[in-house]
Amino acid sequence: MRTDRAGGHDLRHHGDAEVRDDGARLTDLAVNVRADTPPAWLRERIAGSLAGLAAYPDGRQARAAVAVRHGVPVERVLLTAGAAEAFVLLARALTVRHAVVVHPQFTEPEAALRDAGHEVHRVLLREEDGFRFDPAAVPEEADLVVVGNPTNPTSVLHPADTIAGLARPGRTLVVDEAFLDAVPGEREALAGRTDVPGLVVLRSLTKTWGLAGLRIGYVLAAPETIAGLERAQPLWPVSTPALAAAVACMEPRALAEAAHAAHRVATDRAHLVAGLREFAPDGLRVVEPAQGPFVLVRLPRATDVRRHLRDLGFAVRRGDTFPGLGEEWLRLAVRDRATVNSFLQALDQAVTLAQH
Repeated sequence: MRTDRAGGHDLRHHGDAEVRDDGARLTDLAVNVRADTPPAWLRERIAGSLAGLAAYPDGRQARAAVAVRHGVPVERVLLTAGAAEAFVLLARALTVRHAVVVHPQFTEPEAALRDAGHEVHRVLLREEDGFRFDPAAVPEEADLVVVGNPTNPTSVLHPADTIAGLARPGRTLVVDEAFLDAVPGEREALAGRTDVPGLVVLRSLTKTWGLAGLRIGYVLAAPETIAGLERAQPLWPVSTPALAAAVACMEPRALAEAAHAAHRVATDRAHLVAGLREFAPDGLRVVEPAQGPFVLVRLPRATDVRRHLRDLGFAVRRGDTFPGLGEEWLRLAVRDRATVNSFLQALDQAVTLAQH
């Protein structure tokens, strides 16, 4: 593990770029959103909210629903237009002298901090350590630390106690749990914890419920932090349909469905990983144990393989835009068994083509 301030990565590149325009014809393994979502019942709830569009959005019910779901006071909840807005609010609202972002991870936190004029220091996790996190790598002077759990793109799930051990007086500890509800039992979650000083947890409804186009997420933090972030928000930041979705996704029925989906993702991921291991003679390596709804792989000539996969009808996420990774890395979203089987056949062809 080492710290690094070097740039050179396209922090604004995200998986959706792989399926824009002509990519719409491709089977999508580039975007980490559940493929069979949103479910019909959720679409109906969202559609039912459209009759109220003449009124300004009122987020009180949704905010209360999130508070109940995590067992915290409503003053510890802030609704946002997706987790991405939360990163912008944090960058703008917090007074930061020494910001640290743990990489490889979702690049939007660093991009938001840089856009707000902050210098960003990087802690790069290493492949030889399995991209596991050592709190000792974070400088003591850091007053803002950002880490994902499970981390995108490595799919590593860090122990909650390890992350909580980063807390210090005067330090804001931001934990991106956008994919935590895709982990069976939400193991290692810090959402709902009120005993960790400076803790800020971000959650997203985009991934499990397929709501990327609606933009809905939330922040859990101390009331004074929430109040500061809220002051940085524009008026009515979350739309009425997004608020309706938030209420629906906090209900017991939805939580049970999400829990079931997490177990299904784990089964489908195991099938994908088993298939990928068959490519070990070709130099492919899977980062294990993968715990998120995606896996990270390293293989020779990955750029050529990705191009051939597109020709064969599959989009995957390039890895070289993540600090700490290079052109030999690809991220693959977990899909159902039939899709995975088709993908593995295409991968076999793509690897062969790339070798010639």
